Amino acid sequence: MRVDELGESSLGDALLQLQQWPLPPPLKPGQRFEGWQVEALLSHSQQALLYRVHDEQQQTWLLKTLPPALHNDLTACQGLLCEEWLLRRVAGRHFPQVHSATSRQHLYYLMREYPGRTLAQLFRQNGPLPLAQWQPLAEHLLRAIGLLHRRQILHRDIKPDNLLLGDDGELRVLDFGLAYCPGLSADPAHLLPGTPNFIAPEAFDGEPPGPQQDLYAVGVSLYYLLTGHYPHGEIEAFQRPRFGAATNPGRYRPDLPEWLAQSLERGVNADPAQRYETAEEWLLALEQGERRSLSTRSRPLLEREPLKVWRGIALLALLLNLILLLSLLHH
Repeated sequence: MRVDELGESSLGDALLQLQQWPLPPPLKPGQRFEGWQVEALLSHSQQALLYRVHDEQQQTWLLKTLPPALHNDLTACQGLLCEEWLLRRVAGRHFPQVHSATSRQHLYYLMREYPGRTLAQLFRQNGPLPLAQWQPLAEHLLRAIGLLHRRQILHRDIKPDNLLLGDDGELRVLDFGLAYCPGLSADPAHLLPGTPNFIAPEAFDGEPPGPQQDLYAVGVSLYYLLTGHYPHGEIEAFQRPRFGAATNPGRYRPDLPEWLAQSLERGVNADPAQRYETAEEWLLALEQGERRSLSTRSRPLLEREPLKVWRGIALLALLLNLILLLSLLHH
């Protein structure tokens, strides 16, 4: 698919509104604004303001805009409109619905609010997910990311905090503030978007954005939700990490079948060439599960559990030495 099939003209039309739309004034609970009833300010950061509002049918929506300090920041203003445009491009069950807001006169956009919990909240409340809950969530996430990539969109901030499990049972991908579309989005060389623990090794090396980086973040998220650990250890902000082999998730979860441990290790491999090429390939591996071998050979015990093997050898050597010593003493 070519990038120009994504509708550059419609994005260009949206960006023209920057010349006409000022930022909304500060909104207060109970205030009516362009037909919306303001309920509360949910978050206020240096990058965005998020309000909960209601329409005339009492349906709840989230109004996202920029803080006043960014009113002259053309990049931030363009970014907000691009975020809305990208969300419209991927309309579907795995993403928030965006309101048309045809009568708006200020710079903001509206998306549906869905009751539920993020996977990060779910983990904090219940700990590592049981396999029976984890596998369908993993499959839904891969379907969502596959759709994004087929639309030539990279999310660039996949993590449990941005994955919402709705009360309706749907998994939705949130927060497109860092989303990237080749040929349409800027990619400043000095920026490293995302959350350190979920940033792919090649991104730290300055490689341009690509689908493999999203798939790596998916892998780290799924690994963490199963084990409570990161495959390459925890990475702090501003750290320049070194990546080796990922820790076998079976070390933390002995109940994992071998094929699933292999699947996760492949998904978080430090070498992008060794990962799954597409979300669809990974999804197929999960769906087929034990019916499909993920490698041409079964990994030997020495490769899977080297510490146990060497401990066993040491104990056996000690036992043999004791037998030999007793034999010599009796003679």
